[in-house]
Formats: sequence, structure tokens, C-alpha cells
Amino acid sequence: MKHIKMNIKRTNSGDHEFIELVNLLNADLAIRDGEDYSFYSQFNKLDKIRHVVLAIESGKPSGCGAIKEFDGNTMEIKRMYVSVGSRNKGIATAILIELENWARELSYIRCILETGKKQPEAIGLYKKNGYKPIPNYGQYSGMDNSVCYEKYL
Repeated sequence: MKHIKMNIKRTNSGDHEFIELVNLLNADLAIRDGEDYSFYSQFNKLDKIRHVVLAIESGKPSGCGAIKEFDGNTMEIKRMYVSVGSRNKGIATAILIELENWARELSYIRCILETGKKQPEAIGLYKKNGYKPIPNYGQYSGMDNSVCYEKYL
């Protein structure tokens, strides 16, 4: 296997490369979530996200993730995505680790997240990285297609 150089970059939600990746993520979720997509998309606005991580592979953005304050002790992981041609290379794990490190640096002690039951790759990623299932929180309470996880940092 050819070694591919990857860098991790911290940025914010105004970064045009992040916005391009989020557009790909939204297109994927619209297909996976079907009629539930419009419900979920209302919780994925970028204006309140200030902490974004991009994976840059061979000079091009190949993945992203973000954290947003949930409460005084907790960051919520949002907008995790790796482009189709860059999957299964450890990029999502690298992004997740960087987000956790950033949350720790900002003195948060826990990360939470929501993902969909129709996203088995995401569920596998979070379980592999030590996330434990929790009851659906906030706007995801009662949503049959949602599963929520937490990890203490």
C-alpha cells in the first residue's frame, strides 16, 4: 500500500474547504436518512461551530469534524465526514482524536454525539474509539433512527 501524507488542520466553520466537505456530507445524509433528513438538518447549522478539524491528504481536504459546546463540561461532536475515496485509511480516527484533544485543551471532560442507525460505519468508528451508548439526548430524544454516545476524556 502506498503511504499517503495526511495533515490535520484546526480551523473554523467559515473555512471554504470545510463547507465543501459538509456539502458532500449533507448529500450523503439526504440519501441515507430519506424523509428524516429535513428534521436532522435543522440541527446541523454551521453558525455556532467555532472548532473545526480538517484532514488534508496529498494537499486536498479529505475529511472533517467539529466540536460545539453542549454544556459547561461537554462538547458535542458534529459534522464528521471522510470523502468516499479516502475512507478506511484511519482518517476519521485521526480527526476524532484531534477533536478530543482540542476539547481537553479547552477544559471539557466529555464528548457526546448523535449518529444515525443508517450509518453503520460511523457507529463502528465511535465504538472502536471508546464511545459508549447513552440515552438519546435533547432534540434526538424519541428519534428511532438516532443513537447517541459519550466518552469521558
